[in-house]
Amino acid sequence: MNIYKMDPMGELIRENAYVGRGIVIGKTADGSKAAVAYFIMGRSENSRNRIFIENGDEVIIKPFDESKVEDPSLIIYSPIKKFENKLIVTNGDQTDTIFDYIKIGKTFEGGLETRQFEPDAPNFTPRISGMLTFGEADFTYKMSILKSADAEGSACSRYTFAYSAVKGLGHFIHTYACDGNPLPTFQGEPERVAVPDQIDDLVQDIWENLNEENKISLYVRYIDLKTGNIENRMMNKNK
Repeated sequence: MNIYKMDPMGELIRENAYVGRGIVIGKTADGSKAAVAYFIMGRSENSRNRIFIENGDEVIIKPFDESKVEDPSLIIYSPIKKFENKLIVTNGDQTDTIFDYIKIGKTFEGGLETRQFEPDAPNFTPRISGMLTFGEADFTYKMSILKSADAEGSACSRYTFAYSAVKGLGHFIHTYACDGNPLPTFQGEPERVAVPDQIDDLVQDIWENLNEENKISLYVRYIDLKTGNIENRMMNKNK
């Protein structure tokens, strides 16, 4: 068993009909850029009725057809926000919680201590979060998952993972292990993935291998570590 293996994203998601929502953070193979990806999937009409929209450095999720919105509380949020040298990416409104905490000098972990998994029994969807912190020529990053400790949702288990940026290496965390009723929660550490040098290669590897019926939107951002220049790509199934 090679514990340092890095799998292409496509290999990790191709045979999985429902990985849910996913975050990838890492560094390109040539070491020149930070990479961030976030995607959403959905099984219900309410979940599938969404698109990503850019608003400056921020990404916002909006209804595609406002007349079909049933419950906006868990599907409409800002998955990506920036504050000074930090970039936050999450699968829910805990983006705002983390943003508010670091804005007043508190921590990523401290903000998430005030939150727990989503109240959507029986799935109790985990809240997954990530944050990149940029220095002069490099960055570090953290990833977190908040998930139910039992089938009743009586307690929250909290896990945080901290990483130095390594050339070619990314980490992938997602909400569900696979499809099911109820949906089985992601288990273990974030998965090790290969991060290509070109943004379009990562976009293609994710978008073309997500389940065609359930995929909704994907957003990928590459940040040049020397110049700060940004490349973004956004894919929306609803056009």
